[in-house]
Amino acid sequence: MSSSSDSPIDTPLFDHNVFSTSETQSEPRVDSRVGSDEIVPKIEEHELELADVKTEPTADDPPISPTEPVRLRRGRGRPRIYPPRSPTTSKNAKARSKTGCTTCRKRKKKCDETKPFCMSCQKNNIHCEGYRPIEVWKSGKERAAEARKMSSDVAFQLPPLMEGVENDLDRLLLQHFASRVSNVLSLHGDETNPFTRVLLPMALKHEGLMHSVLCLSASHLCSLNPSQAYEDRQAFHRGKALHLLNQDLARQKAGQEGTMIFEDSNVAQILVHLLHSICDGNTSGEYRMHMVAAKQIAMTQKSKDPEFQCLFDEFFYYHWIASEITSLDGTEVPMMDDFNLPFQVNPETAALIGVSDGLFGFISKISNLRRRIRSRIDNQLNPAMDYEALLAAHAIDTGLRGWVCPQAPNTPRYAVSMLYRQATWVYLYRTTKDSHPHPFIKAAVDDGIRYIKDLPADGAVQSNVLLPLFLLGCSAFEEAQRMEINFAFNGLMKSTGLGNIHFAKEVVDRIWELMDAEDPESWDWEKFIHSKGWDFLAT
Repeated sequence: MSSSSDSPIDTPLFDHNVFSTSETQSEPRVDSRVGSDEIVPKIEEHELELADVKTEPTADDPPISPTEPVRLRRGRGRPRIYPPRSPTTSKNAKARSKTGCTTCRKRKKKCDETKPFCMSCQKNNIHCEGYRPIEVWKSGKERAAEARKMSSDVAFQLPPLMEGVENDLDRLLLQHFASRVSNVLSLHGDETNPFTRVLLPMALKHEGLMHSVLCLSASHLCSLNPSQAYEDRQAFHRGKALHLLNQDLARQKAGQEGTMIFEDSNVAQILVHLLHSICDGNTSGEYRMHMVAAKQIAMTQKSKDPEFQCLFDEFFYYHWIASEITSLDGTEVPMMDDFNLPFQVNPETAALIGVSDGLFGFISKISNLRRRIRSRIDNQLNPAMDYEALLAAHAIDTGLRGWVCPQAPNTPRYAVSMLYRQATWVYLYRTTKDSHPHPFIKAAVDDGIRYIKDLPADGAVQSNVLLPLFLLGCSAFEEAQRMEINFAFNGLMKSTGLGNIHFAKEVVDRIWELMDAEDPESWDWEKFIHSKGWDFLAT
């Protein structure tokens, strides 16, 4: 038997110590024991030797050595270029942000979370729906407690009982109209007041009229106690009232003769807006557009309700004639030959003094006479008091001297009615006489002041005092008379709170300055009011 060195069985197929790296990559080696013609195949290098591969330890096997690392089995396939990410890093990369905008979350796009609208949506010209509110986590016990609290705190709002009366402030305005405004605008201070007996029930059935009433009440409250809340509510109700009035008028149909027929509720709205210009103290002539509409109604139609028709006639003609005292744009009011108005009002139920007793018939005639004299002066015609004007003045004076007061003596109505008679004569004197002091005008003004003193300071009759007080004030040449006139103006402001009183007093103050300067134009206060750009009612 051959030696162990010559045995082919003991000879290894390859030796790691013999082959180097360079030899491995060279041509196949020829064994000396083999013929030169025999080719030995090339042996490929393996990454791991069989001897190096160890079985993977299990959980039950003890560790091989405390210092020897555990070798893990490498997965099959080609090795990764980069090492795999750790489980923590992979989880964070896959997590979706919950703070992005709603649009990006729906589109599954990354959001830059710019607020209030993200830039990503703006760059892509997409409507950004914004961000959801942050929800604070609450336990089930807390959510249940909140649900029980919300169910116990639910309070259902009651619908409005009356159309137009929407909140607590409106209810206050309605109460103020019934208890205070109605007394300021009428001689009646009880249940016989035409505003609470006739007009207010109509407002309860008509939303537009209710808004008009609340606007008037808010205006009066503003004059008594200026407040932004009252002003805002006044503007709101005024806008709603005018809007609904225009809607109603657009639906109205013309009568048989082609004239528009107005419903009583719309006529009442026009009357209330006319009174609103008085409470508001408006000097821009806003009342005139309502006056024109009311004039058309008075000349073309009559209401089926006699009480409302009487209320409308009395208040319209009163303010129409009174407007001639403070304006140059007056037009002659149609009168009968005996100075009476073209309708009848019972003096006992009348809401205003001057209309029911016929005194406003005289006042209207005096206003026509003033326009005639003013025209002759402007045209430099002499004399200013021509023959026709003299006859007209004589007829008015004769009628006033024969006038009999229809009110019961020793009553507030009697005192205010006699005050109107005195102021009417003063109006006639200042129209026809030169502007300088005289015993006649002094005596007439003194008597008028006595009637004012006889009136209760807080009574309903104060609603009729402004017009005669204005006429007496424009005729007071004496300093003592002016002190009494100032006192009466201050009391009237406190008792009524009407916004036009301040402007009437300013006109009187200016006329006093002209009187003291012996200006012959001091009789023509209408020109001064016109020069100021004012147009208001002294009622």
